[in-house]
Amino acid sequence: MPADLSPIDKAKFVAARRAVALVEDGMKLGLGTGSTAAWMVRCLAERVREEGLRVTGVPTSSRTADLARQLGIRITSLDDAKWLDLTIDGADEFDANLNLIKGGGGALLQEKIVATASDQMVVITDAAKEVVALGAFPLPIEVIPFGWQTTRTLVEETLGSLDVLGREVTLRMNGERAFVTDEGNYILDLHLGRIGNPRQLSLIVNQIPGVVENGLFIDICDIVVVGHGDGRVDVRDINAGTVSHDRVEFAETENVFRDLGD
Repeated sequence: MPADLSPIDKAKFVAARRAVALVEDGMKLGLGTGSTAAWMVRCLAERVREEGLRVTGVPTSSRTADLARQLGIRITSLDDAKWLDLTIDGADEFDANLNLIKGGGGALLQEKIVATASDQMVVITDAAKEVVALGAFPLPIEVIPFGWQTTRTLVEETLGSLDVLGREVTLRMNGERAFVTDEGNYILDLHLGRIGNPRQLSLIVNQIPGVVENGLFIDICDIVVVGHGDGRVDVRDINAGTVSHDRVEFAETENVFRDLGD
């Protein structure tokens, strides 16, 4: 690991390193998207290179696919893999029940499909992502481009009947143009402040015409690995009802961790 990382990046690195230790030879893995997931891909590539670990990855975005190929991780499609042993991904928020908000990187649709096609989902994150109630991070929803402004109006009207603090809905932009997902869709960000009933909101929003999927991951995550800047790692297993503590030692490694551009 490079020696000049910020405390947040160190936290992401140790969480990724600890999560990758759960990977076993021969596994089919879902590979998440985002800055924390990029650390995971690097740590996984290190094990592939140094231990001869044989794994097959299913990337959740073109960015992750490109990074995995670059680092020598064998990848395939979900259709070819059929079912996965484990998915490792990041999150924008998580609560005490390991419910998540994801989609800050714009890959929520593929991330949710891959996660639900896995025996187990492990989330890697830092302590700042834990919240009492979801919603401080804007909730992304993926919508088709056709009639997206009508879809936004319907979403705004629907939020009026739900237990949320805010109701502002914005189109995610990429410079002067709308951000476009790998599936060719747009993303609306819902600035809710607090979500009183995430399960209800998820079910209702997904019924709105034009909405493809939302970034609430309810009852999907099994384990959260929380990294800290000093190398401490907390592992929370929702199914076992356990919390364990570990430590990952920092050491400057070779070029697999250099120039991490995500």
